Amino acid sequence: MFGLFLLVIVSVRAQKKEQSFDNDLPSWTKQTGARQIPKSKKIFSANSFGAKGDNSGSSTKAIQKAIDEAAKKGGIVTFEKGIYLTGALFLKSNVHLRVDEGVTLTGSQDESEYPRLPTRVAGIEMEWLAALINVNDAKNVKISGGGTIDGNGKKWWDKYWALRKEYEPKGLRWASDYDAERVRLMVISRSSDVTVENMSLKRSGFWTVQVLYSEFVTTDGLKISDNGGSSTDGVDIDSSRYVLIQNCDIDNNDDDICLKAGRDFDGLRVNRPTEYIFIRDNLIRRGGGVISFGSETSGGIRHVVALNNQGIGTKEGVRFKSARTRGGFVEDVLVRGLKMDGVVLPFTFTLNWNPSYSYATIPEGMTNYPEFWKVMNTPVLPVERGYCDFNNIRIENIEVQGANRIFTAEGLPDKLIRNVTFSNITAQGKEAGNIQFAKDWKMQNVKIQTDSGENVKISKSQNVDAPVASKK
Repeated sequence: MFGLFLLVIVSVRAQKKEQSFDNDLPSWTKQTGARQIPKSKKIFSANSFGAKGDNSGSSTKAIQKAIDEAAKKGGIVTFEKGIYLTGALFLKSNVHLRVDEGVTLTGSQDESEYPRLPTRVAGIEMEWLAALINVNDAKNVKISGGGTIDGNGKKWWDKYWALRKEYEPKGLRWASDYDAERVRLMVISRSSDVTVENMSLKRSGFWTVQVLYSEFVTTDGLKISDNGGSSTDGVDIDSSRYVLIQNCDIDNNDDDICLKAGRDFDGLRVNRPTEYIFIRDNLIRRGGGVISFGSETSGGIRHVVALNNQGIGTKEGVRFKSARTRGGFVEDVLVRGLKMDGVVLPFTFTLNWNPSYSYATIPEGMTNYPEFWKVMNTPVLPVERGYCDFNNIRIENIEVQGANRIFTAEGLPDKLIRNVTFSNITAQGKEAGNIQFAKDWKMQNVKIQTDSGENVKISKSQNVDAPVASKK
């Protein structure tokens, strides 16, 4: 009887996690994610095309042949158990790449296996190395199976740090991330109805999953781990729409779930927003931000709901960041039901993020530099066009324990952070923090506990409420 009772509890819990939803959410949240998946059941075994599961040599061509054959009428590409060394793979419409448990696709260390293609990297359109897994200009694609895709990224991490060590004394910190071309683990670009679910993704050379210029994409049940290198973001949504991110377990070395929309002059030229994004039931561990907005905000970020997520030991929690030259906006954001334990900085807002990275300046007398350097140095004029507008943000039903500084918020003298509402918040941390250059912030049933009992410092702001503060 007890066993049956336990089974019922487990079943209810699983169902609750799968269906986490609030009835008063915007209706568009029900429209996010892939609308269809490949239906063909025909199997195309990569092994029958010559793929080797003993990690003995490159299987890139063999796996690609299987994908190309499956694409002719639709089908499922499968693998026998083993470890497959591969370079860039390009999925096609109506193909299901099934990487089952016991199967690992490992990224080749041969840079020639990753052709340079037009893409966008950190907000700038340019040619860069292809990803390990690429979904370009495709429809109705699925990647699943419970297996592992291992970017084998240490080579790319080391490449970045070597270049940055060379560049920083020259005043080129801002160029390091772009010039050190690193292999992303997965890029979904200019595609629709793509599902990535139940996969272990690890050791990416750069960003792990980038959804670029795409719509109706689902990432569900991904485990992202072992990302020790710089800029190993978890899931980046980049000028895309109607995206669902749910049930993921993310541990990495930079932003965990991040929304982006282009950088500076180039991002303003492209002018494509990230919008209609639903983020729910994710567990975030190590990394730069549980949910980050920016710093690439040029095309705008809007219509975002984050529901019932959890952060454990993350550097920052709800993270809004932009710079004086980004422009764009972040608006109509709802973060509800977030629990944070040991998150150092739970609530952060800045319009002047990381100046040594954010502002590009070509040293005087330097010549023969890449074309995109010139693009990055094109001024945004008038100056006010470069100010991002953070506006209409709601953060509610939040529990915070073990924080360092609860609030870190700083707008600009000429661009205040506007219309932010905190409701039903309990937060415990070492210090309350500060709010500067803000306007029309509401604190409704917001209770904080700090070591000294001191409340948040509010300065150079207009109509900003303070929470109720007490001593721990």
